[in-house]
Formats: sequence, C-alpha cells, structure tokens
Amino acid sequence: MHAQIDYAAALDAVRDRLAWGGPAGVVAFLAETFPHYSWVGTYWVQGRDLLLGPWKGPQATEHTRIPIGTGVCGAAAASGRTEVVDNVSADPRYLACFPSTRSEIVVPIVRDGRVIGELDIDSDRFAAFGPEDQRFLEEVAALIAAA
Repeated sequence: MHAQIDYAAALDAVRDRLAWGGPAGVVAFLAETFPHYSWVGTYWVQGRDLLLGPWKGPQATEHTRIPIGTGVCGAAAASGRTEVVDNVSADPRYLACFPSTRSEIVVPIVRDGRVIGELDIDSDRFAAFGPEDQRFLEEVAALIAAA
C-alpha cells in the first residue's frame, strides 16, 4: 500500500528515537515520517484504564482515560491483539475523537505476556493501514516494550 516507505530504515530510526527520546520520541518520529498517520499517540495501562501518554497530532483528544474493554483502544488492550479499523464510522466500538478520522490501528505494547500500553494511530484516509503498517507497528511496539 505504501511502497515508497522503507520500513526497515524506519525501524532503525525508531530504535534511535527510542534510545534518546523514549516513547515520546517514537511518537514524534511516526507522526513526522508517515503522511497517512494523522494522529499518533500512546496509552498506558493503569489499573483498569488506559491513560493517554505522549501524542502528536493537530489537536488533543478528549479521550485521556479509556476503560479497558471500551472502544477500539480498550478492545485491543483487553485482547492483546492489534485492531485495524478500515472505516471507523462502520465500527460501533469507535470512540470519536476527530471528525476527520476515517481509519484507525491500535497496537498493544506487551511486556512479559501482559499489555502495558498501546500505540493508537488515526488516519484521515479510509483503509490507511495495510499489512506493512501492521507488521511495522507491531515491531515498534515490541521495541517500546523492551525499552
């Protein structure tokens, strides 16, 4: 879908950003590098909720605390599996953040078999996240988990 993107080089850059900037550095890199990512954020598990961490996008989300099991983010946290939504308006779980959002991918960050957080990425394009994005972002989440 996004053949012009060198995902291997991007993964090396993520390693560098993570080393000196932590998750906030990774979020900034993803938002700056991938034009089809319109909002990039992290959520961190605290008790039975997800709390908004570093994010980058045109505006803040009102969803700063999401109960695990609620919405697409909460579903990914509950299952430990990546959620890809090609058309958010067709998914009843979607918690609307921005009128421009058309698709979303949520990738759990798992350490020692337990979800500790997640990457949440919106796009203003329908079906913006292909298999390459999913594989890449799952690798990014694994790097964050190991850091």
